[in-house]
Amino acid sequence: MLLALDLDGTLLKTLGSIRPAVIDAVRAAAEAGVPATIVTGRMYVGTIPYIRVLGIEGPVICYQGAVLAEAMSGRFLRETPLANATALRAYDAAKAEGYCVLFYADDRFYVEERNRYADLYALISGTEPIVVRSLPEAFAGRGSTKVNVVTDPERVQACVDLMRRTCGDDAYVTRSNPEFVELLDPNVDKGRALREVADLHGIALERVLAIGDSYNDVPLLRAAGFAVAMGSAPPELKAEADAVVGDVEHDGVAEAIGRFVLEAS
Repeated sequence: MLLALDLDGTLLKTLGSIRPAVIDAVRAAAEAGVPATIVTGRMYVGTIPYIRVLGIEGPVICYQGAVLAEAMSGRFLRETPLANATALRAYDAAKAEGYCVLFYADDRFYVEERNRYADLYALISGTEPIVVRSLPEAFAGRGSTKVNVVTDPERVQACVDLMRRTCGDDAYVTRSNPEFVELLDPNVDKGRALREVADLHGIALERVLAIGDSYNDVPLLRAAGFAVAMGSAPPELKAEADAVVGDVEHDGVAEAIGRFVLEAS
């Protein structure tokens, strides 16, 4: 069996830490022979503190599935960036509406100015941005690991609609944190990446328990043999779940591990 755990809103509050009961539950599962992987939209650099706390080994999924990385070393096993032409189309459309746009390369993020949106992402990711005069110039001839459009939560749905109209089938557009609209290669999502990780562990998808809390976790829950939604999840995600547990503040991950892993073993 394998645990596939989303990070923000599932293992922890975005600017918080993993609660002791959840740490204990993940470690107890590992001692019972059930390893875990993290499946997150974060950069690897923003994931490593939690990898260490949980003692995760093997591959982890970052950038919504655009990257598979070795948990402890950070070596990228696979990276599938968004094509340059698509990233630039998204950039042009987003900038025309006044949105803040982030591009990514080599586990760093790039912006054209420091503002409250870039600062929010820097705080969450635990790394400072590289400020460039022009993202199109800085990324000439190369793709971006993903594109993140950061805005106020009340503008997010309008931004999602704009990005989907702009990119069509050339990008996978999803929502993660309340302020983030993320664009990835159309062959990338958490569910597809989970299949790769399960294969690397030699574990069938039917033996994977996945836990998530947001729209970007829909592919993750659909791919897993047993799907768990956090209590804070939107209805669209709960509809994909085999079970619903408590939210972060009520140690939902520990509840799920206790009910469906430890008690079942």
